Amino acid sequence: MDGGGRFSQPLNASGLGSGGAPAGFRLRLPRVLRRFSARRLRAAAPIEQRVPRLAGIALVSGLSGVLALAGFVASGRYDAFVVENGRPLDIAARIAGFGVERVTITGISRMYEREVLSAAGIDWRSSVPFLDLDKARERLLAEPLIASVSVRKLYPNEIVINQVEREPAGLWQRNGEIQVIAADGTVIDEMRDERYVNLPLVVGEGANARLTEYLGLIEAAGPLGTRIKAGTFVSGRRWTLKLDGVDIRLPETGAAEALTRLVRIERENRILERDIIAVDLRMADRVVVRLTEEAAAARAESRKKPKKATPT
Repeated sequence: MDGGGRFSQPLNASGLGSGGAPAGFRLRLPRVLRRFSARRLRAAAPIEQRVPRLAGIALVSGLSGVLALAGFVASGRYDAFVVENGRPLDIAARIAGFGVERVTITGISRMYEREVLSAAGIDWRSSVPFLDLDKARERLLAEPLIASVSVRKLYPNEIVINQVEREPAGLWQRNGEIQVIAADGTVIDEMRDERYVNLPLVVGEGANARLTEYLGLIEAAGPLGTRIKAGTFVSGRRWTLKLDGVDIRLPETGAAEALTRLVRIERENRILERDIIAVDLRMADRVVVRLTEEAAAARAESRKKPKKATPT
């Protein structure tokens, strides 16, 4: 403006710069807005230039492979393939030279090698790198005959199994069936042949878990121990011993002491040589003897006969 308050430049368009700004004046945008504006104004590249070549084919092929694999698994053919050839990882390991070619088993006594391998899940389809040692050990411990076991790998081709088997300690009869048991009462086998016929025999529910107690009673019987054929665990509380056809009924507590008393009575009176079928030792102050039917009948008959008069 001049001194009179008037503009020194005309107000028409010729006096303005582009965009309506005075000539010589340039509008400057902030840097961020300038970058954004440049990106918006830049022409987008064609999609065929931005996507790698053959990407579509690879994507379609991958999806087809996934669908085919899913169908293969769902149809059950994958399981059949694994059963016949092993797992894919095991196959790859065998091709690379890490198949299981040797298994060393120590501590084997009553089991066959094939039984141990089957229990461990090891066969020609297995491989050393991908054998699950913990799972193999758990499977082996599930076998009643095996008390403890360790499994380890020896690369490239060997598996070592160290096992401790339970020792047969007795026979257990229940519901008419006889099974072989260890000292802790674990059933380790069925009575299949005559190999275990001389083992101590316990009878009744829960008798297997009391085998050690029964063996202690045989020892307490001293000279009568070899004559004891079996022990029946009665009502989960006490024992009845079968001794040469005679039942020895023992008390719930103090059974060993009762047997010691029977040994003394037998030594003094030979009661087990008489016609009896049972000796009841459940009362500490007396011994109750049950006669056979014939002996009982003879005794009853003898009591009926009148006594002869004694001459005076």
